[in-house]
Amino acid sequence: MMGRHSVPDGSSTPGTGASAPYERFTGETPNDSIETMIIPAVTTFDEPDLPAEEPAPLQRRRRPAGPAIRNYVGVVAILIWGLAPFYWMVITAFRDSAYTFDTTPWPTHVTLDNFRDALSTDTGNNFLAAIRNSMIIGAATTAVALLLGIFTAYALARIDFRGKFIVVGIILGASMFPTVALVTPLFQLFSDLGWIGQYQALIIPNISFVLPLTVYTLTSFLTDLPWELEEAARIDGASKGQAFRLVLLPLAAPALFTTAILAFIASWNEYLLASLLSTDRTEPVTVAIALFEGPNAFTQPYAAIMAAGTLVTVPLVIMVLIFQRRIVSGLTAGGVKS
Repeated sequence: MMGRHSVPDGSSTPGTGASAPYERFTGETPNDSIETMIIPAVTTFDEPDLPAEEPAPLQRRRRPAGPAIRNYVGVVAILIWGLAPFYWMVITAFRDSAYTFDTTPWPTHVTLDNFRDALSTDTGNNFLAAIRNSMIIGAATTAVALLLGIFTAYALARIDFRGKFIVVGIILGASMFPTVALVTPLFQLFSDLGWIGQYQALIIPNISFVLPLTVYTLTSFLTDLPWELEEAARIDGASKGQAFRLVLLPLAAPALFTTAILAFIASWNEYLLASLLSTDRTEPVTVAIALFEGPNAFTQPYAAIMAAGTLVTVPLVIMVLIFQRRIVSGLTAGGVKS
């Protein structure tokens, strides 16, 4: 039998004056005698810790400046192309009519007389009545298009039926017809019905123009909504109508808001059909501005026309700028599957 024992620190071995630690081994010899050997213990030394190497700094690759410059130049060119006519219209609206053709690119000879002329009825123009007509036509078109579009979009998004894609194709194909191709048939139809000069003759065609956009936008959004929300409402005891009204409609508010703005703007800007199907009593602002009359038959009131155009356009621009986040979120909703 062999055993290993440690000698306490500070003890010395016999016959030596060393104080280093020792280890003692004992064992039995064949003659059953115990023999003890003491040998010095092996001293180990810990290697000193080396300092950690610092990682080499990352070198960023410099991107070429050419593409960025081209992007900025393109953006500036698009802004100038889109905003230059609007800017010149506003400048001319605030400029004295005697300097209408002045080419100075900043406001000069500033006056508000052009706006007073645009709103005046002395020369036979009734611009305020035209604004009222446009509001009525736009509001009615938007309300009916949203009412029909939300139910149609719900059916296309939630219900599987035979011929579903054919219906979608017909709805989208209806928006491809050029307006000028519909002028003669609509004029003949509304003449036979006695609707020329009536609001319904302007509202119904506008609904057919904005309804495809309404259905397409709302269908894309409702398709992206999870089924589980409606099913949870049904499990809690809600009917299909209640689940649609209390659960889906609040979630679809961004898409509804976006669609309403786009539908109203499209109806507000319509001119071709309105110029043929309206009368003095129902003409919208687009027709009223085109028929502006000056103080005599030989004077075209360009400055007053620019002032009227500014009054019509600026509120729409302000509305779009205020609600641009909602518009973008509504247009992009449903574009990415979650």
